[in-house]
Amino acid sequence: MTPARVLVVDDEDKIRQILDAYLRDEGFEVVSASTGEEALTRFDQSPPDLVVLDIMLPGMDGLDVLRELRRRSDVYVILLTARAEEIDRVVGLSAGADDYLVKPFSPRELVARVKAVLRRARPTGEDYADRADFEGLSIDSARREVLRNQEAVSLSALEFDLLAALASAPGRVFTRRQLIDRAWGWDFFGDERVVDVHIRKLRRALGDDATDPSIIGTVRGVGYKLLVSRS
Repeated sequence: MTPARVLVVDDEDKIRQILDAYLRDEGFEVVSASTGEEALTRFDQSPPDLVVLDIMLPGMDGLDVLRELRRRSDVYVILLTARAEEIDRVVGLSAGADDYLVKPFSPRELVARVKAVLRRARPTGEDYADRADFEGLSIDSARREVLRNQEAVSLSALEFDLLAALASAPGRVFTRRQLIDRAWGWDFFGDERVVDVHIRKLRRALGDDATDPSIIGTVRGVGYKLLVSRS
Protein backbone atom coordinates (compact mmCIF):
# COMPACT_ATOMS: atom_id res chain seq x y z
CA MET A 1 0.00 0.00 0.00
CA THR A 2 1.30 3.47 -0.90
CA PRO A 3 2.27 5.42 2.23
CA ALA A 4 0.31 8.56 3.02
CA ARG A 5 2.11 11.75 2.01
CA VAL A 6 2.39 14.61 4.52
CA LEU A 7 3.46 18.14 3.60
CA VAL A 8 5.13 19.88 6.58
CA VAL A 9 5.19 23.68 6.30
CA ASP A 10 7.24 25.57 8.93
CA ASP A 11 9.93 28.24 8.69
CA GLU A 12 11.99 26.68 11.51
CA ASP A 13 14.50 24.16 10.18
CA LYS A 14 14.65 22.27 13.47
CA ILE A 15 10.88 21.72 13.61
CA ARG A 16 10.78 20.51 10.01
CA GLN A 17 13.66 18.10 10.65
CA ILE A 18 12.12 16.69 13.84
CA LEU A 19 8.69 16.20 12.28
CA ASP A 20 10.24 14.70 9.17
CA ALA A 21 12.08 12.12 11.31
CA TYR A 22 9.09 11.22 13.46
CA LEU A 23 6.67 10.95 10.54
CA ARG A 24 9.07 8.86 8.43
CA ASP A 25 9.61 6.52 11.40
CA GLU A 26 5.84 5.92 11.33
CA GLY A 27 5.87 5.07 7.63
CA PHE A 28 4.76 8.39 6.13
CA GLU A 29 6.22 9.99 3.03
CA VAL A 30 7.22 13.54 3.95
CA VAL A 31 7.65 16.69 1.86
CA SER A 32 8.73 19.96 3.48
CA ALA A 33 8.43 23.68 2.77
CA SER A 34 9.64 26.75 4.68
CA THR A 35 7.37 29.42 3.14
CA GLY A 36 3.77 29.68 2.05
CA GLU A 37 4.71 30.15 -1.58
CA GLU A 38 6.94 27.07 -1.51
CA ALA A 39 4.16 25.09 0.18
CA LEU A 40 1.71 25.82 -2.63
CA THR A 41 4.32 24.89 -5.23
CA ARG A 42 5.02 21.59 -3.44
CA PHE A 43 1.29 20.97 -3.15
CA ASP A 44 0.76 21.42 -6.88
CA GLN A 45 3.77 19.27 -7.77
CA SER A 46 2.74 16.32 -5.61
CA PRO A 47 -0.61 16.67 -3.78
CA PRO A 48 -0.31 15.34 -0.21
CA ASP A 49 -2.88 13.49 1.87
CA LEU A 50 -2.44 15.92 4.76
CA VAL A 51 -0.74 19.27 5.39
CA VAL A 52 0.87 20.28 8.70
CA LEU A 53 0.85 24.07 8.43
CA ASP A 54 2.42 26.70 10.70
CA ILE A 55 0.37 29.89 10.95
CA MET A 56 3.35 32.22 11.55
CA LEU A 57 5.18 32.06 8.22
CA PRO A 58 7.26 34.84 6.65
CA GLY A 59 5.56 36.61 3.78
CA MET A 60 2.40 34.66 2.95
CA ASP A 61 1.16 33.49 6.35
CA GLY A 62 -0.37 30.14 7.16
CA LEU A 63 -3.98 31.34 7.13
CA ASP A 64 -3.54 32.73 3.62
CA VAL A 65 -2.00 29.42 2.57
CA LEU A 66 -4.93 27.57 4.14
CA ARG A 67 -7.48 29.69 2.29
CA GLU A 68 -5.64 29.08 -0.99
CA LEU A 69 -5.51 25.33 -0.29
CA ARG A 70 -9.25 25.33 0.34
CA ARG A 71 -9.83 26.91 -3.06
CA ARG A 72 -7.93 24.01 -4.61
CA SER A 73 -8.68 20.98 -2.46
CA ASP A 74 -10.35 19.37 0.57
CA VAL A 75 -6.97 18.06 1.75
CA TYR A 76 -6.74 17.55 5.51
CA VAL A 77 -4.92 20.39 7.31
CA ILE A 78 -3.51 20.53 10.85
CA LEU A 79 -2.48 24.03 11.95
CA LEU A 80 0.53 24.76 14.16
CA THR A 81 0.33 27.97 16.13
CA ALA A 82 2.30 29.70 18.88
CA ARG A 83 -0.82 31.68 19.72
CA ALA A 84 -2.99 30.32 22.51
CA GLU A 85 -5.85 32.80 22.11
CA GLU A 86 -9.20 31.28 21.17
CA ILE A 87 -9.74 33.76 18.33
CA ASP A 88 -6.76 32.39 16.42
CA ARG A 89 -8.04 28.83 16.71
CA VAL A 90 -11.51 29.90 15.59
CA VAL A 91 -10.15 31.83 12.59
CA GLY A 92 -8.12 28.80 11.53
CA LEU A 93 -11.05 26.42 11.92
CA SER A 94 -13.35 28.85 10.11
CA ALA A 95 -10.89 28.96 7.22
CA GLY A 96 -11.15 25.19 6.88
CA ALA A 97 -8.55 23.57 9.16
CA ASP A 98 -9.36 20.10 10.46
CA ASP A 99 -7.35 20.34 13.69
CA TYR A 100 -4.69 22.45 15.41
CA LEU A 101 -1.80 22.19 17.85
CA VAL A 102 -0.38 24.99 20.01
CA LYS A 103 3.40 25.27 20.21
CA PRO A 104 5.34 23.92 21.99
CA PHE A 105 3.95 20.45 21.33
CA SER A 106 5.15 16.87 21.47
CA PRO A 107 6.17 15.41 18.08
CA ARG A 108 4.51 12.18 19.21
CA GLU A 109 1.23 14.03 19.73
CA LEU A 110 1.52 15.55 16.26
CA VAL A 111 2.05 12.09 14.75
CA ALA A 112 -0.96 10.79 16.70
CA ARG A 113 -3.10 13.63 15.39
CA VAL A 114 -1.96 13.00 11.82
CA LYS A 115 -2.93 9.34 12.15
CA ALA A 116 -6.28 10.23 13.70
CA VAL A 117 -7.18 12.73 10.99
CA LEU A 118 -6.23 10.33 8.20
CA ARG A 119 -8.36 7.60 9.78
CA ARG A 120 -11.48 9.71 9.67
CA ALA A 121 -14.05 7.96 7.53
CA ARG A 122 -16.23 10.13 5.35
CA PRO A 123 -19.88 9.04 5.12
CA THR A 124 -20.75 7.32 1.86
CA GLY A 125 -23.86 6.09 0.14
CA GLU A 126 -23.55 2.93 2.23
CA ASP A 127 -24.08 4.98 5.40
CA TYR A 128 -27.16 6.86 4.19
CA ALA A 129 -29.72 6.43 1.45
CA ASP A 130 -28.30 7.60 -1.87
CA ARG A 131 -30.81 10.44 -2.10
CA ALA A 132 -32.96 12.06 0.57
CA ASP A 133 -35.55 14.69 -0.32
CA PHE A 134 -36.81 17.21 2.20
CA GLU A 135 -38.87 20.40 2.03
CA GLY A 136 -36.79 22.55 -0.33
CA LEU A 137 -33.67 20.42 0.20
CA SER A 138 -32.22 17.37 -1.57
CA ILE A 139 -29.14 15.45 -0.45
CA ASP A 140 -27.47 12.91 -2.74
CA SER A 141 -24.90 11.02 -0.67
CA ALA A 142 -23.61 8.90 -3.57
CA ARG A 143 -22.85 11.98 -5.67
CA ARG A 144 -22.18 14.16 -2.62
CA GLU A 145 -24.45 16.84 -4.04
CA VAL A 146 -26.92 19.15 -2.32
CA LEU A 147 -29.77 21.10 -3.91
CA ARG A 148 -31.54 23.97 -2.14
CA ASN A 149 -34.80 24.88 -3.89
CA GLN A 150 -33.46 23.04 -6.98
CA GLU A 151 -30.22 25.06 -7.02
CA ALA A 152 -26.83 23.45 -6.39
CA VAL A 153 -25.14 24.31 -3.10
CA SER A 154 -21.34 24.32 -2.84
CA LEU A 155 -20.21 22.65 0.40
CA SER A 156 -16.85 21.54 1.75
CA ALA A 157 -16.39 17.86 2.57
CA LEU A 158 -16.93 18.50 6.29
CA GLU A 159 -20.01 20.64 5.71
CA PHE A 160 -21.54 17.91 3.55
CA ASP A 161 -20.74 15.27 6.17
CA LEU A 162 -22.37 17.33 8.91
CA LEU A 163 -25.50 17.86 6.83
CA ALA A 164 -25.65 14.16 5.91
CA ALA A 165 -25.34 13.23 9.59
CA LEU A 166 -28.20 15.54 10.57
CA ALA A 167 -30.28 14.31 7.62
CA SER A 168 -29.87 10.68 8.69
CA ALA A 169 -32.44 11.33 11.44
CA PRO A 170 -34.52 14.49 10.83
CA GLY A 171 -35.73 16.03 14.08
CA ARG A 172 -33.26 14.10 16.22
CA VAL A 173 -30.93 16.24 18.31
CA PHE A 174 -27.25 15.41 17.75
CA THR A 175 -24.70 16.49 20.33
CA ARG A 176 -21.42 18.02 19.19
CA ARG A 177 -19.65 14.80 20.15
CA GLN A 178 -22.05 12.71 18.04
CA LEU A 179 -21.56 14.99 15.03
CA ILE A 180 -17.79 14.85 15.47
CA ASP A 181 -17.94 11.05 15.54
CA ARG A 182 -19.94 11.10 12.27
CA ALA A 183 -18.00 13.77 10.37
CA TRP A 184 -14.49 13.80 11.86
CA GLY A 185 -14.21 10.34 13.38
CA TRP A 186 -14.40 8.97 16.91
CA ASP A 187 -10.71 9.62 17.58
CA PHE A 188 -10.87 13.39 16.95
CA PHE A 189 -8.54 15.23 19.37
CA GLY A 190 -9.55 18.87 18.96
CA ASP A 191 -12.00 21.33 20.46
CA GLU A 192 -15.64 20.22 20.08
CA ARG A 193 -16.58 23.83 19.27
CA VAL A 194 -15.22 23.22 15.78
CA VAL A 195 -18.74 21.89 15.12
CA ASP A 196 -20.20 25.36 15.80
CA VAL A 197 -17.83 26.92 13.27
CA HIS A 198 -18.81 24.52 10.51
CA ILE A 199 -22.53 24.68 11.34
CA ARG A 200 -22.33 28.46 10.87
CA LYS A 201 -20.67 27.97 7.49
CA LEU A 202 -23.20 25.28 6.54
CA ARG A 203 -26.12 27.54 7.41
CA ARG A 204 -24.60 30.37 5.40
CA ALA A 205 -24.16 28.11 2.36
CA LEU A 206 -27.78 26.94 2.62
CA GLY A 207 -29.12 30.47 3.07
CA ASP A 208 -30.42 29.57 6.52
CA ASP A 209 -30.86 32.51 8.92
CA ALA A 210 -29.03 31.66 12.15
CA THR A 211 -31.32 34.01 14.14
CA ASP A 212 -34.45 32.33 12.80
CA PRO A 213 -33.35 29.03 11.21
CA SER A 214 -35.63 26.94 9.06
CA ILE A 215 -33.18 24.13 8.15
CA ILE A 216 -30.75 23.55 11.04
CA GLY A 217 -31.98 24.20 14.55
CA THR A 218 -29.92 24.79 17.67
CA VAL A 219 -30.95 23.09 20.91
CA ARG A 220 -29.15 25.26 23.42
CA GLY A 221 -26.79 23.35 25.65
CA VAL A 222 -27.30 20.12 23.70
CA GLY A 223 -26.56 20.31 19.98
CA TYR A 224 -28.21 20.60 16.58
CA LYS A 225 -31.04 19.03 14.58
CA LEU A 226 -32.48 19.11 11.06
CA LEU A 227 -35.75 21.06 11.07
CA VAL A 228 -37.08 20.15 7.63
CA SER A 229 -39.24 17.06 7.10
CA ARG A 230 -38.92 14.48 4.37
CA SER A 231 -41.06 15.22 1.32
